[in-house]
Amino acid sequence: MSQPAIDISNLTVQIDGQTILQDFSLGIDLGRKVALTGPSGGGKSTILRCILGFVEPQAGKIFVSGQSLTAHSIWSVRKRIGYVAQEPDLGNATVQDVLHRPFQYKANQHLSGNLDRLPDWFKRFGLNAGVLSKEVGHLSGGEKQRIGLISALLLEREILLLDEISSALDKDNRQAVIEALKNVPATMMIVTHDEAFFELADRIVTIQPVREEVGA
Repeated sequence: MSQPAIDISNLTVQIDGQTILQDFSLGIDLGRKVALTGPSGGGKSTILRCILGFVEPQAGKIFVSGQSLTAHSIWSVRKRIGYVAQEPDLGNATVQDVLHRPFQYKANQHLSGNLDRLPDWFKRFGLNAGVLSKEVGHLSGGEKQRIGLISALLLEREILLLDEISSALDKDNRQAVIEALKNVPATMMIVTHDEAFFELADRIVTIQPVREEVGA
């Protein structure tokens, strides 16, 4: 039996003295797509940030493709993951520079041929070629989300962590993204309030905010 792509066990996270997650566990098999939904403040985005090593939990274990997430393993774990935030930080450059930059690194050079797929991705996501010459600072929120997603897809990571990636998209572009992701073989964890994304998911997990016990 193969290892789960993501295995979270009894995760507890406190931020500024407040418990965000309490004994949270979740396993995701290779190639499956899981949607995390529920009220704001439940810790959905925090789960993604824990997997990326940006937030250190107070308790619990995270395994990515069987590898325990530690301070020593985080860099090798991140090489398996593509992450798209609700408001992607694309830096200060043109869109073309942003999309080409990752392939300047030795670890990604073998995938540089994927840049030939840019015209197809742009067409599928409703972007015109003129966007390539735009400065990132001049992009709309929806354009930034789609460029961030295209960048992650070009790198062919085996795991995609997607955080509210449709929040700035209109109905047609949102559906175009959903249809495209259906054909991507990566394991996905999708944080969303958008029920349209549920059709993409093999499993929907609703996360409720932790209720702190109040002393007498």
